[in-house]
Amino acid sequence: MLPQEIIRRKRDGKTLAQEEIAEFVAGLTSGAWSEGQVAALAMAVLLNGMDREETVALTLAMRDSGEVLDWSFLPGPVTDKHSTGGVGDNVSLMLAPIVAACGAYVPMISGRGLGHTGGTLDKMDSIPGYRSQPTQQDFERAVRAAGCAIIGQTGELAPADRRLYAVRDVTATVESIPLITASILSKKLAAGLQSLVLDVKSGNGAFMARKEDAVALAKSLVQVAQGAGLAASALITDMNQPLASAAGNAVEVRNAVDFLAGEAQDPRLEEVTLALAAEMLVAAGIALTADEAQSRARQALDSGSAAERFGTMVEALGGPADFLEKADKYLPRAPERLAAGAECGGFVGRIDTRALGVAVVELGGGRRKPEDAVDHAVGLTGIVPIGTEIRRGDPLAIVHARNPIDAQRAAEAVRDAYEVIDERPPANAPVLERITG
Repeated sequence: MLPQEIIRRKRDGKTLAQEEIAEFVAGLTSGAWSEGQVAALAMAVLLNGMDREETVALTLAMRDSGEVLDWSFLPGPVTDKHSTGGVGDNVSLMLAPIVAACGAYVPMISGRGLGHTGGTLDKMDSIPGYRSQPTQQDFERAVRAAGCAIIGQTGELAPADRRLYAVRDVTATVESIPLITASILSKKLAAGLQSLVLDVKSGNGAFMARKEDAVALAKSLVQVAQGAGLAASALITDMNQPLASAAGNAVEVRNAVDFLAGEAQDPRLEEVTLALAAEMLVAAGIALTADEAQSRARQALDSGSAAERFGTMVEALGGPADFLEKADKYLPRAPERLAAGAECGGFVGRIDTRALGVAVVELGGGRRKPEDAVDHAVGLTGIVPIGTEIRRGDPLAIVHARNPIDAQRAAEAVRDAYEVIDERPPANAPVLERITG
C-alpha cells in the first residue's frame, strides 16, 4: 500500500480503512514513511478530521507499536488520570496517593512541561534522588509498595506516538483533536489501565481556551477510549486562574506536601483533586456513588494515609525516606525572592493565567527548546486568586528567581497579568462539566 495513496484518500476527505491506518503506523514505527509523508497525512487529518472508528484504529495501532504493560499480578483495580495541562496544576501529586490509599493502584505515566504549562515529571525531578525514569522492575516494585508511582514514558511505550508528535510539533498540526486523542490514549492504553479519568482544562491558561473546544476534546477522548475498550470519563475544569497558589517545580511539590499534610489546602485545588479522586474511585469500582467516593477520598487525606503513600512512593523511587517530614531540607531554593506588589487597591477581577506560566518559563522553570535544562527552584508562590480584596502594594505573588534582574522582570509580568476592579466578581466553580460519552 503506497503512502501517497493513503495520503491522497485522506486529503480528499475519505475515511481511511483500519488496514490503511495500520500501514501508516507501521511506517511511522519502522521509518518507512518519510518525514514529509508523515507531515502530509497529519495535515490532511487536521483539515479533514477523522471519525470515531478511524481514531480508535489509530489509537490502538499506536498502542501496539510498542510494549503494553500487564498489571494482572496486582490484587486490585488499576486506574489513572490525565490532565491536558495548566498552570499551578500539581493535582497528580496528591491524587495518585489519595486514590492508592483507597485501594486502587495508580501507575501514573506523566509528561514534562509543554509550552507555558508545567509538567508533573519536572516537579518530581526536583526531589533529590527520585528516579522518574526507573526500570520496569523498579516501577512495578514502587506500585506494589505504595499503590502508586509517578514516572515518565519509557522508550518501549507507544514509540509511534513519539515520532508523530515530533512531526506535528513543527508542522502546525498539534491542534488536531483526533491526533491529540490518539496521542494521549495510545500511551494510557499501553500503560495497561482498566479505567481512566481525563481532566480537560478550559480557560485562558489552557491549551483549549474556549469551553466548547475543551468539551469537544473531552468527548473525543472519552468516546475513543470507550471504543478501545477502556472505561473513561472526563471533567472539564477551569483554568482561568492557577489551580494552586504556587507555579513552578519545587514550589509546587512543597505546596503538595503541605496539602497532603493538612497544613495548607488551596480551596480550588482541593475541590478539583477530590472531584477527580471520586471519579477515579467510582470508575475503579471501589465506590458505588460520587458521594461515597468523595467521603473515602477525604478520609484518606485527613487520616494521613495518602501522605504516607506519597512518602512511600518517593522512597521506593530513590528519594529521601524522610522527605515528607523534611521537604525544605531537600527541595532546591532560589536565592532571590521578590514580592510583586499590586499597583492599586480593589478586587482581583481577572488573571492572565498563561502570562503567569510564561513568567515561570522565563525564570528558567520551563523549556524554550526540548533540550533545555529546567531550573527546579524558580517559580511563584502566594499567587492571589480571583475575588481577593487587595490594597495597593499587597503582594500578588512572590517571585523565586536566580538573580535580581530575573526577579524584577517576573514581578512586572505578574503585575501585568492581574486586573484589579472595583467590585468583587462572581465566584466561578473550578469543576465546570462532567463528560461520560
